[in-house]
Amino acid sequence: MLLLALDTATPAVTVALHDGDEVVAEARQVDARRHGELLLPSVDRVLGEAGHKLDAVTDIVVGVGPGPYTGLRVGIVTAATFGAALGVPVRGLCSLDGIAYAAGQAGLEGEFVVATDARRKEVYWARYADARTRVTEPAVDRPADLTEKLAGLTAVGAGAVLYADAFTDVRADMPEHQSAGALACLAAERLRTGGAFLPDQPLYLRRPDAQVPANYKVVTPK
Repeated sequence: MLLLALDTATPAVTVALHDGDEVVAEARQVDARRHGELLLPSVDRVLGEAGHKLDAVTDIVVGVGPGPYTGLRVGIVTAATFGAALGVPVRGLCSLDGIAYAAGQAGLEGEFVVATDARRKEVYWARYADARTRVTEPAVDRPADLTEKLAGLTAVGAGAVLYADAFTDVRADMPEHQSAGALACLAAERLRTGGAFLPDQPLYLRRPDAQVPANYKVVTPK
């Protein structure tokens, strides 16, 4: 087994290789505006560090969000292209699950919430019974609307740090953005235990920022 994991659902452009036992190489750069520019060089870097060629990969793992439209689709389209070219399965995972798993690796226990920055003064979020068990569907909301609903829960992720006043116990010492290494470890664990994966389709949760003007006028000849 050689898993290639990648995620562009958060400002982190992150890629990792997992050999079925452990992460053998990982790269991560945090830059919300350069997903398309940074992703493929990151793939080349982790393959080179691990001493593998792309054709050695047996599975592609991709974070499917939720995340902003432009960044998220970069990772998913790249994963789908690799899968088609190599003839290997592309396995989707909720990006919030990867952050939750990373928090567990960092020592967080018990029930908590993961929140990432959704822009527009909103957060993407989900609630977890533990680092492996999500108990709500991913959602997007204004932080102030979550204060009562999530009262008393520890919160991790960049959205929780950004809107700390809306959450009870923000753990800024925990991972804020995605780690492809954590995503790969979660995927390897699910493959061993027969766990479920998602389709390689984006979880946008809302319409993209770019919209066709309401009074758009066609100027091409009929």
